Amino acid sequence: MEWLKELLKKAGIEDSKLDQIVGDINKTLPEHFVPKARYNEVAEAKKKLETDVAERDKQLDELKKATGASEELRAQIQKLQDENRQAKEKYETDLKNLKLSSAIKAAIAGKVHDEDLVAGLFDREKLVLDGDKVVGLEEQLKSLQESKAFLFKSDDSQPKPGFHIGGGGGQPPKVDNDQLAAIFGNTEQK
Repeated sequence: MEWLKELLKKAGIEDSKLDQIVGDINKTLPEHFVPKARYNEVAEAKKKLETDVAERDKQLDELKKATGASEELRAQIQKLQDENRQAKEKYETDLKNLKLSSAIKAAIAGKVHDEDLVAGLFDREKLVLDGDKVVGLEEQLKSLQESKAFLFKSDDSQPKPGFHIGGGGGQPPKVDNDQLAAIFGNTEQK
C-alpha cells in the first residue's frame, strides 16, 4: 500500500499517522472491495463461459444445417459430445490452475521480492482446492521461507542497509557553530 502512503503524504497527512491510517484501511477494505486476484479469477471464468456458450451455439447451428442419413447425424452428435466433454475438462483444469495461482499470489503478495519467481516454486500437484481454501499452501510457503529466505522481504523492524533520513529513533549528533563553519568552508571568524 505504498501508493496510498504517497497519496496521503501529498495530502499533508503527518508521517506519524500514516501507518495507523493505512492499517485501518487494510482492515476495512475487504468489507467493501473485491480483491484484485478474485476479480481476475471471476473475469477469466466469465470470458471462458462466454466463449463456451458461443461455441455451443455454433455447434447447434451446424446440427440444424446437417441433413443426411441418421448415422451421419449420430456420428456428428457423438463427435460434438466428445468435444464438449473435453472442453469441459479443459475448462475445469484451467479454472483450478487460475484459482491456485490467485491463492498463491495472494499468499505471497508483499512478502517477496519477485512474486512470479516465488509463485513458480510451489508444487501445484500437492495443492488441493477445498472450496475457497487451498490445502497445503501454508506448509509450502513456510518451507520456502525457510529454504529460500533470500527471496522474501525482511521485517520492517530491522534496519535496512543504506542511507536513511530521519526516523532513525536516535538523537541527531550535536554540532556547534565552529563545526558548521568548517563543514561549509567558512572558517573566517568575526
